[in-house]
Amino acid sequence: MLLSNKVRMNRLFNNGKCLDVAIDHGIANEPDFLIGLEDIEQVMQNLIAAKPDAIQVNYGQADLLQNLQQRNKPALVMRTDVGNAYNASRHREMWAVLHNPEAPILAALQMDAAAVVVNLYMIPNEPDIFRQCVENIGRLRHACERYAMPLMVEPLVMAPAGQGTAYGSLGDVEKMVPLVRLARELGADIVKTDPTERVEDFHRIVEAARCPTLVRGGGKGELAEVLEKSAALMAQGASGMVYGRNVYQHRNPSQVVKSLMAIIHHGASGKQAMEIYQQN
Repeated sequence: MLLSNKVRMNRLFNNGKCLDVAIDHGIANEPDFLIGLEDIEQVMQNLIAAKPDAIQVNYGQADLLQNLQQRNKPALVMRTDVGNAYNASRHREMWAVLHNPEAPILAALQMDAAAVVVNLYMIPNEPDIFRQCVENIGRLRHACERYAMPLMVEPLVMAPAGQGTAYGSLGDVEKMVPLVRLARELGADIVKTDPTERVEDFHRIVEAARCPTLVRGGGKGELAEVLEKSAALMAQGASGMVYGRNVYQHRNPSQVVKSLMAIIHHGASGKQAMEIYQQN
């Protein structure tokens, strides 16, 4: 690993652990994702004050973080792709493209990102979007190697038609392990993945990734359960979380950040983290 890659990884991970708060949901073109993000400037200010390790956004919102004249602020994780896999109804044609296919890393370098993130969708009966994702990762991996930018790959096993939401992801460990392994084979420096249906199986995901493994939050859950599950996943070897709606759609996002930081960096239990949340 090149020195500058290590420097960026050190900005993202504090002693190997990381809470990355994702507010990049505007790229999905899905109204439900924007609940809680209507005033993106205020959301960003509140998150910066709460001090997670990183904040994940798209290029068009990254200035809200990087224009802030403050030394000790969260690292920037920049999403690089956009697709139509998250909408409430299925599409006739599935696609996933990079924001800038000619120079996919340029925006991240301009904004001084600590890492970039890209999806790896596996959707039943949609082989073309899978191929597009592999091509996206290949382009990004080449650019990341050239400019020493850590690459976060998000392998998602999506539900078949008629099972839950149109493109809900699954926690089927038997399907997740091969896809996570593929993400690593393609050159992931960091893997962002769903929790397994049984928390006690998550160590298999960590073993397949062989790199820092962050847990994806998905839809908003009941907070006490989210915190309990987060603590259990850390015990299974997770390096941290990438949570969006499970932060910004709760009543007090700043306290959620404090609770999660206690779990990730100080080994707090779910119960202890909930007590932290209630101290406001």
